[in-house]
Amino acid sequence: MTGDPALVRGLAIAVPVAAMIVATARRRPGERDVAAAILATLWNLEALIAVNLLAQDLGWWHFTAREAVYRGIPVDLLLGWALLWGAVPSLAARRAPVPLVAALLGWLDLAVMPLAEPVVVLGEHWLAGETVAIAVSLVPGLLVAGWTARGSRLPLRATAQVVLAMGGGMALPIVLTGVWRQPTWVLGLMTQALAVPGLLGLAAVREFALVGRGTPLPYDPPGRLVVTGPYAYVRNPMQAAMTGGYLLLALLDPVFLAAALIAFAYGAGLAAWHEGEGLTARFGQEWAAYRRAVRAWVPRWRPASFAEDAGDTASVYVASTCGACSRVGAWILARHPVGLRVLAAEEHPDRLRRITYESADGRRAQGVAAVAHVLTHIHLGWALAGWALMIPGVGWFAQLCVDAFGGGPRTLAVRNGSTSPVSAGEEA
Repeated sequence: MTGDPALVRGLAIAVPVAAMIVATARRRPGERDVAAAILATLWNLEALIAVNLLAQDLGWWHFTAREAVYRGIPVDLLLGWALLWGAVPSLAARRAPVPLVAALLGWLDLAVMPLAEPVVVLGEHWLAGETVAIAVSLVPGLLVAGWTARGSRLPLRATAQVVLAMGGGMALPIVLTGVWRQPTWVLGLMTQALAVPGLLGLAAVREFALVGRGTPLPYDPPGRLVVTGPYAYVRNPMQAAMTGGYLLLALLDPVFLAAALIAFAYGAGLAAWHEGEGLTARFGQEWAAYRRAVRAWVPRWRPASFAEDAGDTASVYVASTCGACSRVGAWILARHPVGLRVLAAEEHPDRLRRITYESADGRRAQGVAAVAHVLTHIHLGWALAGWALMIPGVGWFAQLCVDAFGGGPRTLAVRNGSTSPVSAGEEA
């Protein structure tokens, strides 16, 4: 094979495609198998782009191809590599242990890479690059595929989809267009502006995972209709977030205006038709009522609530016998939260020591996390602040600060006059 570039490039794409055909012919993949193959391939595609760009900069290897290349990387080799490490093992080795599959594919890559000359020219330290590729591309792709096929590790596979969407939908276009070369003050303002649609999209994925027990991928959807969180404000929060992000970036490069139009056309056309039919079939009148109340693209200012009619609202428990705590409760009540009851913490059967939020489906949050959930019941402006506090690490740091300034747990008097370690949310 060495010395024949056409044969190298032809086999690079033909072999993985043939392996996929054989795998699907032997056993027809189910919806979760398809989702696993898609996610694994996308993960490897994005990771391998980064690895190959790094390899050329560090001298691990480089490519001599001049046609059908992306940033010096032959597209056919890139696609074949992503399929071989993504879709092929997802379809052909569904139940095989990840270490075994990773070892076999890694060994195969070590054997094939030297044979790919002159298309691929290896450097002295190419094994270091191969190790990096296996660590950041192959192994994570296999793990994501396995979690998706089995329906396990929901937070991790939802996080992987966020990484893929941000990498392929935002980071890659920003790099390709070169808008990151703007002055620092412009980038600072744009980053802050992009935080708004970013929070909306991240919160929507979180709501899908925690409430719906599913992910944004159509083949891995939630098991229940999600009408809370961002979905109480807008029907397509993820698509609206991506389109809004492109519109903001269009201020720096008009090409993003075309991207926004494409994203909107897809969401309002194909996605709305396909997802609408599926949701109608699965949820019937529940979906019809939600669709009438919440717009697809323009967010409501106040959230819609479908729990009040069923007598199934969320609750926040705030101590009434603590001055600071009661002021927090009064502040919440003054803003007329939608779908939320404000109750005395002393009446809760448990011995609460912080402000406590309980959702209609039984999820509980305390302290700053409880306040973050409460904010989502007021209006869109406060909801954005609440979703920001729900970001891993942000809420923890905010709670640390609140506790440091005297807003930690307290022992309060109960209604019968005795004292008990029953308290609620003094953290505002």
